[in-house]
Amino acid sequence: MLEEKIFNDYKEAMKSKDGLKSSVLSFLRAEFMNTALAKKKNNLEDSDAVAVIRKQIKQREDSIEQFKQGNRQDLADKEAGELQILKAYLPQELPLEEIKKIIDEAVIATQASGIKDMGKVMKEAGLKIAGKADGRLVSDLVKQKLSLPAPSS
Repeated sequence: MLEEKIFNDYKEAMKSKDGLKSSVLSFLRAEFMNTALAKKKNNLEDSDAVAVIRKQIKQREDSIEQFKQGNRQDLADKEAGELQILKAYLPQELPLEEIKKIIDEAVIATQASGIKDMGKVMKEAGLKIAGKADGRLVSDLVKQKLSLPAPSS
């Protein structure tokens, strides 16, 4: 399980006195515990753990942008280091062509006919893509697909 791997890596980081990594993983473990408590579970499923990691990555990306705008390159670099540590725990992302194929299958399965069916397509595609691609990318691709005029037979 991902949660276990992160706990073991946290212990290793503490032993090797890697301050940045132990700090990031400690905070991540706390987020796992909070999420597990909210879901009334003892441990998180890997999909839930990936969702927590993605949320942390998004926060780091936003912080980096803010720090760069505020001319605080030192803080942006620190956040970038944390970002790299977090990204190492994400599953391998699907290639773009595979994502498009899954979206095409979801459109066919839901019999989507336009942008009004985006929610159904996102739900269907999300089952297969879950945690293996950026949600914003998937959303943009679905929107693009549903906005195209249907090919005439």
